Amino acid sequence: MTDIVNAIKAINSKASVIVYGDDLKGIKWLGDTTPIADADILAKQKELQTAYDNNAYQRSREKAYPSIADQLDDIYHNGVDEWKKTIKAVKDKYPKE
Repeated sequence: MTDIVNAIKAINSKASVIVYGDDLKGIKWLGDTTPIADADILAKQKELQTAYDNNAYQRSREKAYPSIADQLDDIYHNGVDEWKKTIKAVKDKYPKE
């Protein structure tokens, strides 16, 4: 799950906080940072995790695509249609859900 600090920073990018462990009880608010309600932090964590999970296909595709240099070489030697087949194979393997 997305960590507490990322959730807090997504709610208030200027928040100054230390988190001991991975529990909401371990939050120490620093300076003049207004504490954020636990329910709001948990909701933001869930939102961020959902967004991360929904983009898993993008991370998988990024790793599977050939480098840009290799893609350009493929286009040069084999033409755009063959390059499209290479890219489509990756997109088919990791479909957008």
